[in-house]
Amino acid sequence: MTRLFSLAHRVALATVRYSRCGCGGFGMFYAVRRGRKTGVFLTWNECRTQVDRFPAARFKKFATEDEAWAFVRNSVSPDVSEGQKNQRVQEPQLKANKRPRESPNDEEDENTEPCVKHLKQNTESVPSVSKDTFSYMGEFVVVYTDGCCSSNGRKRARAGIGVYWGPGHPLNVGVRLPGRQTNQRAEIHAACKAIEQAKAQNIDKLVLYTDSMFTINAITNWVQGWKKNGWRTSTGKEVINKEDFVELDTLTQGMDIQWMHVPGHSGFIGNEEADRLAREGAKQPGD
Repeated sequence: MTRLFSLAHRVALATVRYSRCGCGGFGMFYAVRRGRKTGVFLTWNECRTQVDRFPAARFKKFATEDEAWAFVRNSVSPDVSEGQKNQRVQEPQLKANKRPRESPNDEEDENTEPCVKHLKQNTESVPSVSKDTFSYMGEFVVVYTDGCCSSNGRKRARAGIGVYWGPGHPLNVGVRLPGRQTNQRAEIHAACKAIEQAKAQNIDKLVLYTDSMFTINAITNWVQGWKKNGWRTSTGKEVINKEDFVELDTLTQGMDIQWMHVPGHSGFIGNEEADRLAREGAKQPGD
């Protein structure tokens, strides 16, 4: 089962941001650094739901959204407010993003995103990893993925994928993308690799962070329509990277995945590490 995590929350944040620009300030922003869900919330009731009776919770009220997000990203500040001091999370929830309409498979999508014949994993040879080594958001294991491609869309393109489970984690991987070298395929197959690894560890609940909204929207919004249309878009065009999305869609079956968007190159350690691994992978020899 796949779903786009907290879509309504992101749209609400986007609406508030727009309204602030037009009619002056109002309300407050409630930042949760550690709680059931991390991120920036618009009301105290939303915030309290995340932190009430949560061990070692970290949260605070701010007048501006920028200050709130700065607090969420700062893992060392001890500030806590709004009374409840009991509460845990892993990484910040995504920023507001308006839900884009379907525009899959435009060639510019393929060529403008930054650095994969399929990456098949022999799960029988993968050693079992202690569940204590993973990071959790509630019952869900947290993983970051990223894809990169230098000279994207050109003859000498080199693509790699990165999957980051945590500092020094044995499942962290950065490998070259086999086959056609594009950023979009690298992003898709980074997610595929993470899900393959999760399944090999008997993990069926996954929070998957990626900076590719295209991948998130494809797998959570568009893929069902593509399948109904015989893997064609709403305009009748054949889906670009069909085989890659077929693989990703197949891998998600039987999984409970929360797809989380994190802004790329904005200081989130998990995303930065996944990017580093992807770039290392892109430097490896191709097939």
